[in-house]
Amino acid sequence: MCLFFLSISKAFFEPAAITYITNVVPEKGRKQFNSFRSLITSSAFLIGPAVSGALLLITTLHISIWLNAFSFVVSGIMMYLLPNVKTEDEQTVHKFSLTMLRSDWKEVFSFSQSNLFVVKVYFLAQLFMIVALGMDAQEVVFTQQVLHLSETDYGLLISLTGVGSILGAATVSLVAEKLSIKALMTSGYLLVSVGYLVYAFSVSFWTVAIGFMVLGFFNSFSGTGFMTFYQNNVPVKMMGRISSIYGIFQSVLQVIFILLIGFTGDIIPVRYSIVAASMLLLVLSFWQIKLVLMPSKAGYFEEEEEFRSTS
Repeated sequence: MCLFFLSISKAFFEPAAITYITNVVPEKGRKQFNSFRSLITSSAFLIGPAVSGALLLITTLHISIWLNAFSFVVSGIMMYLLPNVKTEDEQTVHKFSLTMLRSDWKEVFSFSQSNLFVVKVYFLAQLFMIVALGMDAQEVVFTQQVLHLSETDYGLLISLTGVGSILGAATVSLVAEKLSIKALMTSGYLLVSVGYLVYAFSVSFWTVAIGFMVLGFFNSFSGTGFMTFYQNNVPVKMMGRISSIYGIFQSVLQVIFILLIGFTGDIIPVRYSIVAASMLLLVLSFWQIKLVLMPSKAGYFEEEEEFRSTS
């Protein structure tokens, strides 16, 4: 029940967060901001478990969990104290109704029709993430039943993935101003899919570790590039609606794909399921790269608004 309501809260929080960030951060600073945000998130991926482990050494499990819960309360209070930023279109608060819901769907549908290229890039990025999450759900089964690694080995693999993520995010934060959005997206999606391929065909701890570190390193590239592209090409007033409505389809597809890869893992060897999913990621990455590198769509990747408005 707690996880269920946490998922509901997440569905409210994420569209609001991306809209707020886009509103607050100037366009010319978004790529740099997204790279630093990725660095902080990746660092937390390692620091959080490390702090929890240290707490378990000096306190009990229950105290560690309560301190963790308290940290979320503090975070919530800090976010509540942030200034309320609204665009001119959001000054009037509308009462929730079916009419408003239908209006939102119509606006998103109208935007999708007139910005088909943006929608294609968005859906490919979300589909890429759905397949990756489906593979992640089978990580423990694959590493323990196929590669016969211990729980300690798996924990070390996750730590190495975190190290790769931190190194990748740090690299992006250092070179963000020199790398274009196109370069971040093409290199990121291609090499993340290569990392999953190495993982799918791995035969030992170290081959899995190389795959995990590669995908962890370049995940920051694809994430920073896509997020900047999304923020630059979707109007702030539409972001919440698009993230929420498209998020419905994304969630349904995610559940279906996780069930599908789990079901196929019961009737065929797990490695075959992982290899098939990794090949699908490679195809999706090539498709995304083809869209990104289309000469006629170069205006969508310019980092100054005046260039995109004339493209």
